[in-house]
Amino acid sequence: MKKNNKTGPVGIFITLLVLIALVLITNVEIKNFSPAENIFNKLVMPVQNGLVYLKNKKRKNNAFFENINELKQENEALTQRNLELESSLRELEIIKAENEVLREYANMTDKYVQYKTVPAYIINNDISNLSSTMVINVGTRDGIEANMPVISAEGLVGYVISVTERTSKVQTIIDSTSNLSGIMKTSRDSIILSGKLDSANELKGEYIPTEAEIVLGDQVETSGMGGIYPKGILVGTIKEIREGKNITDRYAIIETAVNFAKLETVLVIVEK
Repeated sequence: MKKNNKTGPVGIFITLLVLIALVLITNVEIKNFSPAENIFNKLVMPVQNGLVYLKNKKRKNNAFFENINELKQENEALTQRNLELESSLRELEIIKAENEVLREYANMTDKYVQYKTVPAYIINNDISNLSSTMVINVGTRDGIEANMPVISAEGLVGYVISVTERTSKVQTIIDSTSNLSGIMKTSRDSIILSGKLDSANELKGEYIPTEAEIVLGDQVETSGMGGIYPKGILVGTIKEIREGKNITDRYAIIETAVNFAKLETVLVIVEK
């Protein structure tokens, strides 16, 4: 037991001396070593290099995982920023669309300043060969009544045929049952316009006076007769003249001023 107690401190002391020697040796240039020291250094250096390698490797691994966490945080921040930008872009598109609608309303109001109007936009559009009607987002609460004319920036759209508190149904001038009285702008002769079953942007012009001169490209406006449409609203342009067996059978094809396929906003004339 006594022998073991004595060798314990001695062993520790020797170990400390060896470690100190190792530190001193590893901090001296190899060229200053003796042959014996060089041999000893060759034995020690691989161990030291291995320890340094393991230390560096550990440090690099820690840095790697730190970089991964940083990249993950940056990616999450960029993803959130991208969502915010997309949301802002959608809001800007909505604002842009609203501004365009307001600008169109303003342009229409300026064009038809002689009328008291209510702006509206189309919420349902039923354009077919059998009929052509649309529903707009204004009704009795907005002062809308049946038989009120409906117009757009381009020209005549139709008239209100039925009303609810919040919506109105409009029969367009291209409806096959629609008829209205017009005037050819150049000759000032009358013409009766009706919708065509086979077209969504053309009207048929009939009952033209025999002495009237029909001019291709001439504009046709409302005559003010009939009790619904006020005078002077653009209806369309004469696109074609078709002759019959006699002059009383001739008629014209009128291309509507309004593009009904792209129509979105209108004005209802509430006071002529």
